[in-house]
Amino acid sequence: MSEIFNFFFGQYQGYSTVDIILEIIAVIFGFLSVWFSKQNKIWVFPTGMISTSIFVYLLLKWELLGDMIINAYYFIMSIYGWYIWTRKVDETHVTPISKTSKKEQQISLSIFIATLIFVFIIYKSFDKWTSWVAYVDTITTAIFFVGMWLMAKRKIENWLFWIIGNIISVPLYFFKGFTFTSFQYLGFTFIAIFGYLAWKKSLHKTQLIS
Repeated sequence: MSEIFNFFFGQYQGYSTVDIILEIIAVIFGFLSVWFSKQNKIWVFPTGMISTSIFVYLLLKWELLGDMIINAYYFIMSIYGWYIWTRKVDETHVTPISKTSKKEQQISLSIFIATLIFVFIIYKSFDKWTSWVAYVDTITTAIFFVGMWLMAKRKIENWLFWIIGNIISVPLYFFKGFTFTSFQYLGFTFIAIFGYLAWKKSLHKTQLIS
């Protein structure tokens, strides 16, 4: 039993109790955020901002620049998404769930490519481009950047990016030594799948009504 415990949580031996507690709190609010997103509730943003602000602090402390950039971006996009989701498109309706347009697909591709270049420059500047982890970090960062932008725009395709990014992040964060965060992304994967199905059902109902 102790061997199993050490396998999953042995890496926390060198961490302070405060940092471990903060990571757990960030994970809890991260789960709440994704759950509220699945439910298409505005609480996705305030809960997400609490989670990401804690992770920005921890990841900066742990010198994980790529992950820190992701969470800082999440925080900023949460403010933008909060505005978009509550903005009324007419006197009675707020921004609805919809599919991406051709222009939005082009913007998504531009965000993906720009993120790859940006993260590469950051890693090279801080001499962090030293292992395969940097390559995977760069790709997942680009995937999550697009996913967050699409979620802020209330586009159903955001879930597809979350699913792919989450699947990659489960073993990645475990390798980095963050078991709780790895478990978080495992849970995120399942919620994202159900989130996509829920949004797809809601979009279908809206199309039938219109």
